[in-house]
Amino acid sequence: MSFRANVENMSKIMDDMGITELDLERQFLFGVYRKHIHLSKQQPATAVAMPSLPVAADAKQTNSEPAKNTVSGYALKSPMVGVAYLAPEPGAKPFTTVGASIKAGDTVALVEAMKTFNPIKSDKDGIVKEILVSDGQAVEFDQPLIVIE
Repeated sequence: MSFRANVENMSKIMDDMGITELDLERQFLFGVYRKHIHLSKQQPATAVAMPSLPVAADAKQTNSEPAKNTVSGYALKSPMVGVAYLAPEPGAKPFTTVGASIKAGDTVALVEAMKTFNPIKSDKDGIVKEILVSDGQAVEFDQPLIVIE
């Protein structure tokens, strides 16, 4: 059976069993080979039409209330696809926290791509308003990581 067929079969088995992560380890005379595999599928976006229901006048949102899920400020984006890390190593102090003052050139995160840890540096001075990713989260190209105000 070819390598491609093995990977396809393993992916199907993982999908059928609901497994999303797999750790492989094999010991050799000269050392140990370890591999972490994360299986993810992009779910197609579907639009669902919701029936409109009458809303009481006092339950309507007023214009003075800020809308949720809006981000104001400058969003520092990932320059590549990879895995974001908020600290230099597990258990270490994070590069930055919400409310921290940062300067242009400060490292605020790492993105691991192809087994290389790439520092993500702030390109402006400001205060960290929001951290949009969690430690160890997979990120896409141009995905906002941190909001700076």
